[in-house]
Amino acid sequence: MPGTEPLDLQSIVDDIYRELTPRLGEGKVADYIPQLARVDPKRFGMAVVTVDGSVYRAGDAEIPFSIQSISKVFTLTLALGKHGENIWKRVGREPSGSAFNSIVQLEHEHGIPRNPFINAGAIAITDLVLAGHTPREAIGEIVRFVRYLADEEDIVIDAEVARSEAATGYRNFALANFMRSFGKLDHPVEHVLGVYFHQCALAMSCVQLAKAGLFLAASGSNPLTQHSVVSRQRARRINALMLTCGHYDGSGDFAYRVGLPGKSGVGGGILVAAPGKASVAVWSPGLNHNGNSLLGSLALEMLASRTGWSVFGG
Repeated sequence: MPGTEPLDLQSIVDDIYRELTPRLGEGKVADYIPQLARVDPKRFGMAVVTVDGSVYRAGDAEIPFSIQSISKVFTLTLALGKHGENIWKRVGREPSGSAFNSIVQLEHEHGIPRNPFINAGAIAITDLVLAGHTPREAIGEIVRFVRYLADEEDIVIDAEVARSEAATGYRNFALANFMRSFGKLDHPVEHVLGVYFHQCALAMSCVQLAKAGLFLAASGSNPLTQHSVVSRQRARRINALMLTCGHYDGSGDFAYRVGLPGKSGVGGGILVAAPGKASVAVWSPGLNHNGNSLLGSLALEMLASRTGWSVFGG
């Protein structure tokens, strides 16, 4: 039957990299975090890890970068493991339609963030992860969890990025204080944000990130390690949130163009799950006007088109 031939994923990844090479450097590197402003804008990496364990890569796929908001997927997974569905008393599940660091919506909705992937929502989730821990213990738990997911012991937090974020994170302090004023944070703002800034400063390569996200493509288990991470239903629900809320106010456009659950970060990374197929990570530091990787988004659109991977059908 036509169309049933196995995909040559390495050729597809190589072709995407080659076609995008002339455009390296496009977009605007996040400069409001000084350490991110120093990143070479012409970096580009891509990694695809299939559910059978094969790894395909191109470009700078082995170079660690600051995953920033992609970490929110992992802390959400941790919080769900600790508190279950009770977390939805603290944070909603709807797209925001506003900037990722907007304070206006938070005031209107009495300190309950619209979803766990905007900054306010992620701060609320971090507060839940902090329960029963000192900040240092919570940071350690997050690092151990991500290492467990990726089966990589050398994943670390970039201390310079964490310091840079803490020194310039005035908007995040405002969001956290706002939620605390509504009684929506249990821990001191300084403790919550200390953990939050460190989780965002996790440094991972595309290959490591794709491995860490593989459980979302494989019904909650990592087929490389045989680790069961979450239930099939929970994996499906995390994917649903990534599809509808994972790219700030560009989430609808990403769903339209790519058709796969994903989560972006202002470090230029994007993690995507193709359920039943593969986990994909791309990195290109130049961002579009929504704060998502410009060439990374384009690379994923090309990949979805050439593989037929989409939650909406081939």
